[in-house]
Amino acid sequence: MNNGIYEVPPCLKYFFMIAVFTLSFGVGYILIAKIPPRLHTPLMSMTNAISAVVILGALVLLSTPRGGRELVLAGLAIAAASFNIIGGIFITDRMLKMFKTKSAISLGDPSGHFRDK
Repeated sequence: MNNGIYEVPPCLKYFFMIAVFTLSFGVGYILIAKIPPRLHTPLMSMTNAISAVVILGALVLLSTPRGGRELVLAGLAIAAASFNIIGGIFITDRMLKMFKTKSAISLGDPSGHFRDK
């Protein structure tokens, strides 16, 4: 007891963090596994937005004095989220190219849509 506030033991804190991570991983996997292939491109765009929020959160954490462990974790979060964003952009572009018609591309329309002139 410290000033009337109960402190949770460190081992219990880590147990709760691991439990939340495992539960969120399982729920995320179940939800993503049920998404039809047509919705993967919008889903990829949303995960890119989430990764951008992760980067902003890590940068906010880096703006205050932190210990070595927090700096390493924030750096890893920035690197992983950046990798996810860059990979997501390439995959989204590749998937969108699959929906472009060949006749529109051969006519020089970069959008891939056929227009009547």
